[in-house]
Amino acid sequence: MSLRNIKITIFAVLVLSLAGDPVASPVNADPTPDLDQTAQQAREEGMRLYGIRWRSVAIPHLEKAAEAGDVESMYYLGEIHRFMDRGMSREAIDWYHRAALGGDPYAMLRLNWGMICELADLCPEDHDTWVDMALEQELPRAEKGDPEAMLALYSIYVALDDAEEGRDWLRQSAKAGHPQAQDLWASRIQERSDEWPPPLEDVKAAEPWFRKAAEQGYAPAMNNLAGNLWRQDDVEGSWKWVVHGSEHGHVENRTTYGGCHLAPEDLTYCPKDNDPIKGWAILRAVYEETRHQNAKWYLEEFPDLLIDEEIAEAEALAEDWLNRDPPLSYFPPKYGF
Repeated sequence: MSLRNIKITIFAVLVLSLAGDPVASPVNADPTPDLDQTAQQAREEGMRLYGIRWRSVAIPHLEKAAEAGDVESMYYLGEIHRFMDRGMSREAIDWYHRAALGGDPYAMLRLNWGMICELADLCPEDHDTWVDMALEQELPRAEKGDPEAMLALYSIYVALDDAEEGRDWLRQSAKAGHPQAQDLWASRIQERSDEWPPPLEDVKAAEPWFRKAAEQGYAPAMNNLAGNLWRQDDVEGSWKWVVHGSEHGHVENRTTYGGCHLAPEDLTYCPKDNDPIKGWAILRAVYEETRHQNAKWYLEEFPDLLIDEEIAEAEALAEDWLNRDPPLSYFPPKYGF
């Protein structure tokens, strides 16, 4: 693959929305106050590993937090087993069930989506379906103004085949200031024509919502806003949000940032004041921390851009880019696939 093609591929990621993903994962979520220090540390490490897609390695950490009562860790263990087992395995069902009983609406939706009530005779008490239970729990909260519940209702009503009602709750959550809802609402606006690439008028209409979420520090929105502005030929603005996304731990933005410093060629979205040593260091750190394949490609494709002394300097500098806070993440969606 040529340098031009891989950079275009990287930036294509920036313009992709969270298609099909009603809510993104709070991979760097606030600590759970009820957990003791050991369980909290296990939860944080498990979520860090989950965020870079090291799912199997995350399991023992999340299990410690789940056994201490952390409902979200239970949910993500269900997600990991569903992904690794290629379906609703016994392990996935058990963890989803525990999370659902703990009140996680997305776990309820997973059980409903998998027809677990019918197939495994694992039905909720006092409700016909798991989605009915989720609706009864979240609707009163949303009606009282809870943006998180409003966002959950988007997925709940989609599961009830009432997408219009779901979109209305998504819009309300976005208007209430929920950054994940703002990012998703922007994506729905940008995709509303079902054309690819999306029409410029839809791209422009989505921009303010991406920006609202990005300005709240929500990294997936920074990534999406960078792609949105790039489609509007705002190269300077796009690069600004690539940098911000990198600073907030977005793996794709960090890789793009490093790649542009290492080998910018003549592509317009890369800065003119590139620093190849810095770029090598960043990419080395990204690969060491996440095994990102595009970072690996750069390092293997362009070793001749630096002399041995410069590579040695870059390798030393890479230590400064490892394990930064917030941790690198792909920010996988909490619910959707």
